[in-house]
Amino acid sequence: MAVTGIPQRAAGVQLHVTSLPGGRLGEPARDVVRWLARAGQQVWQVLPVAVPDAHGSPYASPSAFAAWPGLLEDPGAPVDDDEVAAFAEEHAYWAGSWVDHGGDLADQVRFEREWAALRTFAGDHGVQVLGDIPIYVAAGSADAATWPELFRTDAVAGVPPDAFTETGQLWGNPLYDWHAMAADGYRWWIERLRRSLGLYDLVRIDHFRGFSAFWAVPAGEATAQHGRWEPGPGRAVFDAATAELGPLPVLAEDLGVIDAPVERLRDSLGLPGMAVLQFAFDPDGEDRSHEPENLRRDQVVYTGTHDNDTVAGWWDDLPLRRRRAAREAWRAAGIDDPDPVWAMIRLAHAAPCRLAMVQAQDVLSLGSEARMNTPGTAATWSWRLEPGMLTDELAARLRAVTEESGRAG
Repeated sequence: MAVTGIPQRAAGVQLHVTSLPGGRLGEPARDVVRWLARAGQQVWQVLPVAVPDAHGSPYASPSAFAAWPGLLEDPGAPVDDDEVAAFAEEHAYWAGSWVDHGGDLADQVRFEREWAALRTFAGDHGVQVLGDIPIYVAAGSADAATWPELFRTDAVAGVPPDAFTETGQLWGNPLYDWHAMAADGYRWWIERLRRSLGLYDLVRIDHFRGFSAFWAVPAGEATAQHGRWEPGPGRAVFDAATAELGPLPVLAEDLGVIDAPVERLRDSLGLPGMAVLQFAFDPDGEDRSHEPENLRRDQVVYTGTHDNDTVAGWWDDLPLRRRRAAREAWRAAGIDDPDPVWAMIRLAHAAPCRLAMVQAQDVLSLGSEARMNTPGTAATWSWRLEPGMLTDELAARLRAVTEESGRAG
């Protein structure tokens, strides 16, 4: 399978659209693009632009396909019947499911206009948009209602107990009936990838390990403790999508419980995986894959993701022995920045990985109050930039680091 689009050596910033001043598209989004270009960044990573749930999470959307009109700069822009009809025809696979679920296609037309204009603006400034595909759909979603034959009712999604959670995480999402999906030629997944590639230049697939094996929790269980591993579809989904859509500009979110079969699947598909520096610097840890000396070219390295604390918040709580290990890694990389946050940014940029990503909160050296999400809690997803926070001085500082590491656009 051919993979395309992932930059060879570049840097970027993660900042969701809801974190823009005002929480919408428009001039604040264009300002971020201009700032990224000044800072030498080639990638802007956003979270799913899907309709969020009641807690603001875009990972539990009522549709795997529809975009959220709450992001619109001009939600009252006129849309005529011909535009709606054309959109319905172009997106015939899923448009009806959204209408049947109470959605408005005129809003989808408005989003298409504004988002396409932003994508063009970003491209003109040398910035690619990296989006995100949650692996599962929400219970009660338009997808589960429209295609019930593709989903199971005997078990739900989650992850097993680990060092962080004694009973695992019970997500509760419907699991795919992979046999039914195979019989349909994986049409639902092909159309989902088609939609995502129409929205983004690059796509991260969340919980990639679920394509190798997934944790199935019997329906009705109060925790994820009594689930079991079941085999996923492997590469069949990606082969079917590539045959119809061409090379896929995809990276794999391969975090969590990763075993050899997951690594073989990722590598056989030629997909870059992920590394998170906040998971490194643990002399007693069993997982050494995030240590700076073990990073590889075909990875995307992050200081932290939307599910992690900010670097400043993480550093404040970091045990002394891990701080010492971090400082040793900085010295080994020739980094003498006295600011731990910017030392971590420099370390990510110095890595051999094709793409280095930092959170906007880390560029701003913000603490835990700016954390985007804490898995397992509901009151999250609300952090937002204030106007003027991304200054020219910060752009120049980030550009200097990016140029020094050979990643500048």
